[in-house]
Amino acid sequence: MKKFPKNFLWGTATSAYQVEGGIKNCDWTKWKDAGLACDHYHRYEEDFDLAKNILHNNAHRFSIEWSRIEPEKGKWDLKEIEHYKKVLLALNKRNLKPFVTLHHFTNPLWLIDEGGWENKKVIDYFARYAEFIVRNLGPYVDFWMTINEPLVYIGQGYLDCKWPPGKKNVFKALRVLSNMIKAHRVAHKIIQQVDPTAKISIATHNIFFEPYKEKSFLDKFSVSLSSYFWNRYFLNKVKNYLDFIGLNYYVHSRIQFPFRMKNGDNIKSDLGWEIYPKGIYYALKELQRYKKPIYIMENGIADAEDKYCSQFIIDHLKWVHKAMQEGVDVRGYFHWSLIDNFEWAEGFKPRFGLIEVDYDNLQRKPRSSAKVYGRICQNNGII
Repeated sequence: MKKFPKNFLWGTATSAYQVEGGIKNCDWTKWKDAGLACDHYHRYEEDFDLAKNILHNNAHRFSIEWSRIEPEKGKWDLKEIEHYKKVLLALNKRNLKPFVTLHHFTNPLWLIDEGGWENKKVIDYFARYAEFIVRNLGPYVDFWMTINEPLVYIGQGYLDCKWPPGKKNVFKALRVLSNMIKAHRVAHKIIQQVDPTAKISIATHNIFFEPYKEKSFLDKFSVSLSSYFWNRYFLNKVKNYLDFIGLNYYVHSRIQFPFRMKNGDNIKSDLGWEIYPKGIYYALKELQRYKKPIYIMENGIADAEDKYCSQFIIDHLKWVHKAMQEGVDVRGYFHWSLIDNFEWAEGFKPRFGLIEVDYDNLQRKPRSSAKVYGRICQNNGII
């Protein structure tokens, strides 16, 4: 048995727009409406019971939907604050430690009307939103993440144009990057002023890059640049405003000069992502330079038939354990996702959930991998 530390956190993750349903005032509603999604907004207690009783979790990550809290500029919806307070109390009741994300890809429509993250006013708007949330919900939360995967948001919205706002513009992308860096810094300061005990970070989507040809200087040069700009640039800019690092790890990529990304021949997920467990070890080792505690906030696989997920979890955790033995300060692992959900541009087809959702009647059914992960969490270790 490869045991994990006594206080290690085991959890799963969700995000508001992907599971809650009924969100009407955000940019994604206009881009690709999730509709009722999984109706987690009304079924959160049922879902948390599954997390506790089937998965044996002791933590849970979720996000707050900004457009629910501030549906109009400067106007707060206190009923929604009460809703999220009930969500937090439900987690506290089940001894599931909450990790709360303030921005998980979606934006209120009023913010989009003002230019969204391209407008430097977003820094003050986001700081105001963060302060309001922490003043009202801070007593129930120890861990906050300001922004989820900023480079994914920028890449999908301003380069690949698969997500809103769908503007292919490098200069706007750089402006958004700058504003997100500043917004995190300001929000970190404000949250700590409101609650000096709060732990604050971002969730960064890091990729393990390696050269397509091991002996190619140009391929290795491309890997160096890719690792710097994708994995470290944002972290370097906010490293003095991080109390821990939230790591999202899914894929690795072989880079062929100049920046062509190529999969290997290993088994692939339903989304065509190569399964490469050792990559999480290298991602963790790369983060060791920041000398911060690390929580793996997302790691999962789209696997509708549940053919690979159990082994995926075991293999990744073996490499996490090895990194920890070598001194990497990992304190928690959150699998993506608790339940099947709306997967952004891909819609409802990809199935990431440990709990299967029947979208015809919204019934929940634990997959075999849920039971495997539950045993790992219960035993605090892997065989």
